[in-house]
Amino acid sequence: MTSPAIRRAAPADVDALAPLFDAYRRFYEQPGDIALASAYLHDRLERGESVIFVAEADGQLLGFCQLYPTWCSVAAARIFVLYDLFVDDGVRRSGVGRQLMLAAQAFGRDAGAVRLDLGTARTNVRAQALYESLGWQRDDIYLTYNLSLESD
Repeated sequence: MTSPAIRRAAPADVDALAPLFDAYRRFYEQPGDIALASAYLHDRLERGESVIFVAEADGQLLGFCQLYPTWCSVAAARIFVLYDLFVDDGVRRSGVGRQLMLAAQAFGRDAGAVRLDLGTARTNVRAQALYESLGWQRDDIYLTYNLSLESD
């Protein structure tokens, strides 16, 4: 395998990216739905609502990370939420995830953000090890709450 190139995704990448995004959602126990994955990615990219970096080698997408822009009221500054990171099973532990994370960090700095935030499952210890090796700090002070707005 050729060393992967990391680049920013464009709307033209949606067809190749959707299977990876679908696999990411299935990792988090969501039902597989390529059409949903495609529509979601298309909307985010077309509307400029997220920034997606992809790792590509030999014409194949190997992984991606997705950032959402937002603001921090306390810092009165721009931040990004790194919401999604996924690497194809066949190339895990090859440095692709690290490269994607480094691209996200560089992008955030270049965009003038003061911080990147992310959340992960407590059981996703491999990802936690990657984040910590890159200097990310686990927040042990604040709790995160969610409220579902979907009707039953």
